[in-house]
Amino acid sequence: MQLVVGRIGRPHGVRGDVTVEVRTDDPELRFAPGTAIATDPADQGPLVIAGRRWHKGMLLVTFEGVHDRDAAEELRGTMLVIDSADVTPPDDPDEFHDHQLIGLAVQTVAGEPVGEVEDVLHHGQDLLVVRRKGQDDALIPFVKALVPEVDLEAGRLVVDPPEGLL
Repeated sequence: MQLVVGRIGRPHGVRGDVTVEVRTDDPELRFAPGTAIATDPADQGPLVIAGRRWHKGMLLVTFEGVHDRDAAEELRGTMLVIDSADVTPPDDPDEFHDHQLIGLAVQTVAGEPVGEVEDVLHHGQDLLVVRRKGQDDALIPFVKALVPEVDLEAGRLVVDPPEGLL
């Protein structure tokens, strides 16, 4: 499974630098100079990182072989991806990567099926997007009080929703 770690944005300057919308918690590792990174669409890559720097809170990346603004513009919108097998599992047993949660069956503490985790949103608080049959998706805050159990081996997570959440 491929995980998006960044999206190439607009060119910056005239030497081929591009802005990158970071979608990883470890940009120093993922965008280290010399790293080859796969792309989506695949025919744009792999791209090798020649350099990176932060400028006004934005990550600027230079790729090998991209030396001018026109070449940088052609990369705009390209997703930078890694294989989920290349991601080290977190040390904390209560910490999970998004790709570990997506696809898990969701059930209540009483054992009633709720749906399946479709996505994880990171907007100040982590939210699980749970697809439900014949109903709108449910947004469940990913906190221990509401999600007391995550069982990756069994492929499910248990929710204890307050009245009205579902």
